Amino acid sequence: MRPFGGRLIDGRPGVFRRAEVACHCLLIEHPAGLVLVDTSYGEQATIQPELWVGQKVIRRTNPVFDQVIARQVEALGFSRADVRDIITTHLDLDHAGGLADFPDANVHVYQTELDAMTGPHGPKERFRYRPVQIAHGPKWITYSESDSSDDQWFGFTAVRELKGLSPQILMVPLAGHTRGHVGVAVDTGNGWLLHAGDAYSYHGQMAHQPRMPLGARIFEQSVDTLRPQRAENQRRLRELVHNHRDTVTVFSSHCATEFRQLRDRRPTAPDSTD
Repeated sequence: MRPFGGRLIDGRPGVFRRAEVACHCLLIEHPAGLVLVDTSYGEQATIQPELWVGQKVIRRTNPVFDQVIARQVEALGFSRADVRDIITTHLDLDHAGGLADFPDANVHVYQTELDAMTGPHGPKERFRYRPVQIAHGPKWITYSESDSSDDQWFGFTAVRELKGLSPQILMVPLAGHTRGHVGVAVDTGNGWLLHAGDAYSYHGQMAHQPRMPLGARIFEQSVDTLRPQRAENQRRLRELVHNHRDTVTVFSSHCATEFRQLRDRRPTAPDSTD
């Protein structure tokens, strides 16, 4: 996304430019197929943007629709049908828009989030959810608090048994931005990744002395559904980062700085003498 505001949004030099805001999805290779965490805006946003996203969001965030996740999956040599499962951190229009591009995939979601999208809408729900994005009838698999494990994950409750998926992939409830917002933790075999979704949105929020550009802070607070829970979960995420940075890599959906750092990370080539 490229909203106006420059440094006031993304923290990088220059105010009179468009800011850079990522839509960070995660693709996981799994023995039974591919698992996708979030789907961004989806292919239909390139065809009928006003229906799929809405003029208000387009004016406010100036989204760029050409980086379609389904096409990126195909560019890696897979087919869309190889994506057997999708885990949604939440169902905001910039996270769930691509669900229709994978109509046969199982969609794992927290029940509270699905209820928020399909139930009676308050003003914030009307702004963030687009029913047209799920009109194809996703194959929902839902989870609730009763599914959370008593065996906590680094101090967080977690759903450790996602239907049909490896126990190395966990759903971590992180309510606040939306009612049923979750993070997704992945044991890579060489440490954990935590896709924290929109639990926070700027890397400086995870610093010991948290910081955030003014424009980004105003926007974050304007779209939070449960602000106290959001603030508490950010505190707990900071604690996780500080205490377990050698074990857990935490990243959010929209921080372009974090996206670049992870995108540019390359595995170390083995020494030829080994």
